[in-house]
Amino acid sequence: MLDVDFKWIYELIILIYAVAIIGYFIDFIQQNRKVNRLAFWSLSMVWILQTVFLFRNLLGEEDFPIQTIYDGLYFYAWILITFSLIINRIFRVDFFVFFTNVVGFFIMVLHIFTKIQQSPTVNEIDFASEMLITHITLALLSYGIFTLSFIFSIMYILQYRLLKQKKWNSRLKRLGDLNQLERFSFFAILMGLPILLIAILLGVIWGYTSNEVFFWYDIKTIGSFAVLIVYAVFLFIRVGRGIQGKKIATLNIYAFLFLLVNYFLFSTLSNFHF
Repeated sequence: MLDVDFKWIYELIILIYAVAIIGYFIDFIQQNRKVNRLAFWSLSMVWILQTVFLFRNLLGEEDFPIQTIYDGLYFYAWILITFSLIINRIFRVDFFVFFTNVVGFFIMVLHIFTKIQQSPTVNEIDFASEMLITHITLALLSYGIFTLSFIFSIMYILQYRLLKQKKWNSRLKRLGDLNQLERFSFFAILMGLPILLIAILLGVIWGYTSNEVFFWYDIKTIGSFAVLIVYAVFLFIRVGRGIQGKKIATLNIYAFLFLLVNYFLFSTLSNFHF
């Protein structure tokens, strides 16, 4: 059962955990040591907070959190974080660390929502509503970041055409450098993709643990996963295949157009969030 006095700590754990996942994702793609250290210390804070709650149950309530399968989820998430911290400190296995923490985040949030479902009180229902709001907010935030990436790609195409046509005017300088525009566009997607992933995880867990009807085949649900896949494929083409320049900027524009279809058209065909 969520303690009212500790509700904000659960929210803090989820927030810091999300920051750690975003950091590990960026480091996985770009091999950025500064971001890796930020992610490591963020995850360490999550581990400390989880450990405090673990010992609180052991010493205060004399209850080890493995009495039920749902209580075990908390201990399971704690074990995953512990292993990922050790492995991240000793070895350099970015792919493993990132996906381990995605699983750990999912299990941690699932544990919290399951406890709410088992013993719903007014404050716990409020907490579930806050998580739903967080899900929607993060999804819209990722859409906003993807929009910035789209704008940078449009500027890249305009700048590319001006250079191709040899139109040396003031607009050429005001649009910015091609490499800079591409770098900003790429970094925006690096930020937006893990945020969208976290938003979808929160939405799926909320759908299953709340009393609301949740359908995998709802057009909004399918559209959200499709947007995630589209941008994941974009990153694979950009990083794995090494495609850059005008081609990748054009692909980014098409990806954003699909995002608009999902947001405006698919939303009108679904009442999932309402």
